[in-house]
Amino acid sequence: MAMSRAVPNLAFRRLRGQHSPAEFAAAVRRAAREIGEQVACDARYIGRVEAGEIRCPNYAYERVFLHMFPGLGLSDLGFSARETVRGRRQGAPAGASPPAAITTRNDEESDVLRRAFMTSGSATLAVASLGLGGPAVAIPAPRGTHRIGETEVRAVEEAVRQIRLLDDRHGADGLYKVAAQPLRTAYALLDTGSMTRRSTEDRLHAGAGELSLSVGWLAHDSGRHEDARSHYAEALATARVSGNAALEAHAFCNTSFLARDTGRYREAVRAAQAGLRAAQPLDSARLLSLLSLREAGAWAGLGDRSACDQALGRAHAHFDRGPSEGDPEWMSFFGEPEREALEAQCWAALGEWGRAARHAHRATVLQNPYFARNLALYRAHLARDLAHAGRPDEAAAEAKRVAESLDGIASARIRGMLAETGRVLAAY
Repeated sequence: MAMSRAVPNLAFRRLRGQHSPAEFAAAVRRAAREIGEQVACDARYIGRVEAGEIRCPNYAYERVFLHMFPGLGLSDLGFSARETVRGRRQGAPAGASPPAAITTRNDEESDVLRRAFMTSGSATLAVASLGLGGPAVAIPAPRGTHRIGETEVRAVEEAVRQIRLLDDRHGADGLYKVAAQPLRTAYALLDTGSMTRRSTEDRLHAGAGELSLSVGWLAHDSGRHEDARSHYAEALATARVSGNAALEAHAFCNTSFLARDTGRYREAVRAAQAGLRAAQPLDSARLLSLLSLREAGAWAGLGDRSACDQALGRAHAHFDRGPSEGDPEWMSFFGEPEREALEAQCWAALGEWGRAARHAHRATVLQNPYFARNLALYRAHLARDLAHAGRPDEAAAEAKRVAESLDGIASARIRGMLAETGRVLAAY
């Protein structure tokens, strides 16, 4: 079936006015923070909206745009009505609402995904098999002497975003095995070596590395620690080969997190410090803040209160400098709730359970309910901290809230914390 050509969104372009795409993207991110949303908007996203590639934004972007331009509707912004873009489920009656779990249909990239992830013989991330509905997506597989260009690179980049979106809503357990296949295809594309230009090769290296980190995180969160270690090492090697400092910092950040989780605290310290060195040339105080928090957590695991305090001080100083254009897209999760949660983990590791519970509680209050998996995680941390702090009734109530919120969320990490909370409460 022939694809309709994208129609430029001139209305949206007029609203941008004299601002550059990067300046306008920064304004979008600021507006999102004003209403408690988190969107990874950059100049490239703005360009794709204006080119007509994104015919209807996802619900988060819709709320942000309507907040930015009071009194205007989606049509005034140059977008198509959602139902004309998404379509109805096969067999669904007119006017029926799609289930909230069909996450892929809510993603602003869905139209591009349908175009880019349709090559026969390609590797598939089968979203439908996870019970999430929506179309399967895939990365076009290398074919003989076929030269790799924009379609393949964008497919890898969209696969990364898709995995992160699904993890935000549903956790890692069901995603890991199906996400590994697109990763193999991404590296097969790299191995062909037939790129249209150097910039394409650089983007493909970056995309494959980020995909390796995303799949590694799914392994990490679902308790497959050796698999996660392997994926993180693969991403680090990709970063080193391509000279990509941002990817290297991300790989060290995840490696430090994994090392801390598995009790290898010295390795966690070294990895966090290596990540900080890699991140120095990058314009991202928030990345430096996150890496400093990783270092603080590792020092806490070693029982070094002084070093932990110093790293926490650096993390707060970096965080207070605010977001910037250089903040990586993958860091969209890192706001005040995550900062509070990571500090809570430091105090818990040091045995200061009451202080840990205060920070964990702030994380639950600040977290946007849209990020269901993270909210459940923060509440699980809070329940555990309350139990250790000798407040069993509050801990039991919080654990019950977590258990009741887990429908559709699969995370070995959350289940493990609930089990720990149960063991502590059994003493009461």
